[in-house]
Amino acid sequence: MNGQQQYTVAVRALCEFTAKLGDLDLRFTPSPSAQEGIAGHIVVTARRAAGYLTELSLSGEYRQLRVRGRADGYDPVKQQLEEIKTHRGDLKKLPDNHRHLHWAQVKIYGHLLCLQKGLKELNLALVYYDISSQKETVLTETYSAVALKVYFEDQCDRFLAWAAQELAHRGARDTLLDGLVFPHTSFRAGQRHLAETVYKAASAGRCLMAQATTGIGKTVGTLYPLLRTMPKQGLDKIFFLSAKTPGRKLALDALATLKQARAEAPQLPLLPVRVLELTARDKACEHPDKACHGDSCPLARGFYDRLPQARQAAISFASSAVGSSGTDMLDHASLREIARSHQVCPYYLSQDLARWADVIVGDYNYYFDISAMLYAMAQLNQWKVAVLVDEAHNMIERGRKMYSAELDQAEFNIMRRSAPAVMKGALDRVSRQWNALHKEQGARYQVYAEIPEKFLQALQQAATTITDYMVSGAVNAAEDNVPPDLISGTLQHANEAANGLTNEAVAQDSKLMRFYFDALLFLQLAESLAEHSLFDVTKDVDKGTGAAYRKNARLCIRNIVPAPFLGPRFTAAQSVVLFSATLSPWHFYSDMLGLPAETPWIDVESPFAAEQLEVRIVSSISTRYQHRGDSLSPIADLMAAQYRRQPGNYLAFFSSFDYLQQVAGVFGERYPEIAMWEQSRGMEEVAREEFLARFTNAGEGIGFAVLGGAFAEGIDLPGSRLIGAFIATLGLPQLNPVNEQIMQRMNAIFGKGYDYTYLYPGLQKVVQAAGRVIRTQTDRGFVALIDDRFRRPEVKALLPSWWELK
Repeated sequence: MNGQQQYTVAVRALCEFTAKLGDLDLRFTPSPSAQEGIAGHIVVTARRAAGYLTELSLSGEYRQLRVRGRADGYDPVKQQLEEIKTHRGDLKKLPDNHRHLHWAQVKIYGHLLCLQKGLKELNLALVYYDISSQKETVLTETYSAVALKVYFEDQCDRFLAWAAQELAHRGARDTLLDGLVFPHTSFRAGQRHLAETVYKAASAGRCLMAQATTGIGKTVGTLYPLLRTMPKQGLDKIFFLSAKTPGRKLALDALATLKQARAEAPQLPLLPVRVLELTARDKACEHPDKACHGDSCPLARGFYDRLPQARQAAISFASSAVGSSGTDMLDHASLREIARSHQVCPYYLSQDLARWADVIVGDYNYYFDISAMLYAMAQLNQWKVAVLVDEAHNMIERGRKMYSAELDQAEFNIMRRSAPAVMKGALDRVSRQWNALHKEQGARYQVYAEIPEKFLQALQQAATTITDYMVSGAVNAAEDNVPPDLISGTLQHANEAANGLTNEAVAQDSKLMRFYFDALLFLQLAESLAEHSLFDVTKDVDKGTGAAYRKNARLCIRNIVPAPFLGPRFTAAQSVVLFSATLSPWHFYSDMLGLPAETPWIDVESPFAAEQLEVRIVSSISTRYQHRGDSLSPIADLMAAQYRRQPGNYLAFFSSFDYLQQVAGVFGERYPEIAMWEQSRGMEEVAREEFLARFTNAGEGIGFAVLGGAFAEGIDLPGSRLIGAFIATLGLPQLNPVNEQIMQRMNAIFGKGYDYTYLYPGLQKVVQAAGRVIRTQTDRGFVALIDDRFRRPEVKALLPSWWELK
């Protein structure tokens, strides 16, 4: 290598860069699942003769490149190297550009094998295995070692300029990050403690939980130390993940601040950190009325032919480090502009750019979901990554949703009536087994120890029938044709798949597609059903009598402890930092999320003083369900008295919309002179913005909102925009059969059923809501905690230590 720095690239990544041509085409979904692909490889290799070698580790060098990978199989007797691809349907409908890519991969592996074993000639085979028919189609070609070497070097030459660019970028990035200075003249109170602890955790390769109140600059305080550790720890990427859009915007703003600080110091080089924001497909798509293939969407037509220019333009833009206002960020707006100028799809451009970005900002699901794109890419490319989880208290509920699945019989029956005739037998069997499952169930809700095997077999057969029907019109070529985030059981992904199908009868039937993807997710989660999840059946209610309705029932695999699913994601990263203003008690979050046993927890000192916030416990009022009627007038009077004592903007939080409306009705009737506005069910984004717009510096009035809703966290109303909050509830989850079953399971697993089900989740919402009042060190405010139970020691112990309760 003549002392030159070496760039390592996987065979698959090299070929996707140099040999992918033509259209973006999603008509070839659904693909075999990852499990089916693995099983298919096992079947094929098991059919081979004794002495057949599998998973051959191969590598080779060419100038600055080191190319590595694992070949599927090699028969030394036949001197034949095989690349195995699983598929469904008619192989003749496989597009030429897909076949071209597969040959590229096996040729690269072929050269590396010749190099390793000193072969002069080699037979190459593409083995296409149909997982439905279990038949193999084998395509073979014979190449000399010289020809394979020429091909290998040609592909490497096409990649070398990019590799040199990446090596130069990595070197410049690491050099500048090693001496990165904090972007402000000083740290805020608590911010240095947070930054130092994050730095130490990342340096030691550990996870960290950090409880830090609003106002200390958590986003900069976590990003800055992780950026500093990138060169020392050899980190390839940082993933900044948040549950909501405002959190992602804060991350982009913080990164812009770090770049801006360099730009304003002429003696310092600019900071070439590539920042990419990942946006959901429905928000990124330029042509939602078109299907994702070249015959329909102009941005899919010739996508891979125009991708290299678009990729280079995006990388040049992201590496420019202009630093003026974050304009060098590959955020949604910038990415859309680049994609438009090169006539490529912005959504799939962003997925390609994830390979080349340094910091990626996106939603939790990109790393933690059952088929998360970033996690899959990190594993495939062996990236060394650090992960920041913003507002990490949301991870429990989000994790539960990621690993839960539901099937609705009423929707199934509607779909079944209009399904194609070829599916009738399979769907009828599902219906019979579904009815048998809950036939003897008398209660509306019941938990079962296991899912009946006959139902799962019928569901699996139905999924296979639907798959075969779909691929009869559009074959799926191979497992690597589909983005890793495609199949996750959500309607969004079901619609995405439907957009790519040539069979219009299926593509237009969203009900069938929804059932299909829900069934796939249900079947996948059924394989890992254990104490971390409940299998429950909820029967529909007869609207006339209120009794359980015998015909229809909803089946749910309800994850309640996401730890077994999330734990491996934590251990796969070099370091994961979870931070939030509400991560107490630490053992609750550690147990529920599955953090490594040695994970430290810190409570960062608050920058706020007790005199900034008057916290009053109103123990004369009970908000228990049986006392709600008696509480309406006292709560209204309390709010009016405080408002008259100190006019301004307030938020009033209630446990439900019903409770909110009852108090609002009494308040509006008694005190019509005080302005008030209410959160409504299913509030659209425009209405939410209008609600918040009422909180002006000169405004006066009370906004009524639901605890745990859109206005209880993630909003910033500093100064006089918000001077107080009334919290008329402990936030305890509703007492119902589902939560009671969850409590029983929590007690069985952790021995703290009530606390883990009701108390801890409820108080987390209370503290989040109260945190809307004091946002800066100059704010002053008032919080009323309305319920006598706030006086209990176990409740007070969960409230912020800097509060002085009165």
